[in-house]
Amino acid sequence: MLAKATWNHRTRWALGAAALWVAIEMVIARIFGGFPWNLLGASQYELLPLIQISAITGVYGVSFLMVWGSMALLCALSMIVKDPRARSPGVREMALPALGVSIAMAFGFAHLRNPAVPERTLRVTLIQPSIPQTMIWNRDDDMERFTALLKLTEQSLTNDAALVIWPEAAIPKLLRYEKEIFDPLSALAQEHRIWMIVGADDAEPSRKAPGRAEYYNSSFLLNPNGRLADRYRKRSLVIFGEYIPLEQWMPFLKNFTPVTSSFTPGDEAVPFRMAIQPRGLDADTNDVSLVKTSVLICFEDNFPHLVRTYVDADTDFLVNITNNGWFGESAAQWQHAANAIFRAIENGIPLIRCSNNGLTCWVDRHGRLREIFRDAQETIYGEGFLTIEVPLLNEGQTSGDTFYRRNGDWFGWGCVVASVGGILAASLKRKRF
Repeated sequence: MLAKATWNHRTRWALGAAALWVAIEMVIARIFGGFPWNLLGASQYELLPLIQISAITGVYGVSFLMVWGSMALLCALSMIVKDPRARSPGVREMALPALGVSIAMAFGFAHLRNPAVPERTLRVTLIQPSIPQTMIWNRDDDMERFTALLKLTEQSLTNDAALVIWPEAAIPKLLRYEKEIFDPLSALAQEHRIWMIVGADDAEPSRKAPGRAEYYNSSFLLNPNGRLADRYRKRSLVIFGEYIPLEQWMPFLKNFTPVTSSFTPGDEAVPFRMAIQPRGLDADTNDVSLVKTSVLICFEDNFPHLVRTYVDADTDFLVNITNNGWFGESAAQWQHAANAIFRAIENGIPLIRCSNNGLTCWVDRHGRLREIFRDAQETIYGEGFLTIEVPLLNEGQTSGDTFYRRNGDWFGWGCVVASVGGILAASLKRKRF
């Protein structure tokens, strides 16, 4: 069929297939809260020049190029099979996608050529406790793992870190309501004069059912005085992991999930602001800078359209805290990090990841994996800590100044419109005949 079609028809078919693929990915990222894990473009996370196009199109542009090239290759093979004696029968089929990839690569090389040199950096310590998921569920072990986490953090604080980050679900019980949890954590922050970002559950009286509580998967900011300075509540919950869809009408669904009730989603992004003396400033002065970050919890860093709303012009970096203990010691930790890399490129700022059992690391604004925690066995899964120097904005510099951050999924929605239009046009054509 492809061999009998004209070159124009084959080209439109290849482009249409690429647009349809992107349209499906756009739907996957949104339906029932969305689950955009391992979009096709994420597979190219190591090909840095190519994926820089994400700063314009989001990860969807990389997916488009991959499908377009694959469909064009299929067309080329069909032409070779049709007439194997013809001279270079597949060259014409591959010319346009090859040009598209070349343009993307040229943009990428130019984007990578002159990296900004940071005048200031922030020393951050990331704690990876490597708590087995079964232990997190076992309430009898709460204080044991909390004590071990405090001890590990104490061991790490010999390096003048200004900020310490704990992963998602690191703190047992409810931080705001349990003195046996809050008081030692507050004392730790005060003793070492550090800021802390920690993952913990939170609760509030229900607004819909008096006498009941609403629970939130949250992150908290503690200041060097040991006080809670701010909190963020996870907005995008994991389907069947943190919430049960249609629970109100089909409560029996909870019998098929590891959770018995749903978290309540948060309703807004909350920037964390910290008054810190970054490295690079004169240590003999009392000058401090306002460092600004936004926290993403767990797989929220998989959502291109969500993450761009967390970045303002003065956001220095993003933080992702996650509990990948669900995956044991598998490749899923690397897959999760591969997805997160695109959020740094799309928004033009570094991203720090602090995980329960890997991949604890940081990514620069061009998507390079800069430093990765490895344990004594050289794996990413064990317990320990990683201290990094994350670059901050220079004086007068703005972050998030990418085309994608400013304009969002213009490319993805364009593919949706093109796909719907193409399907409708094909349907009408069939009806006429």
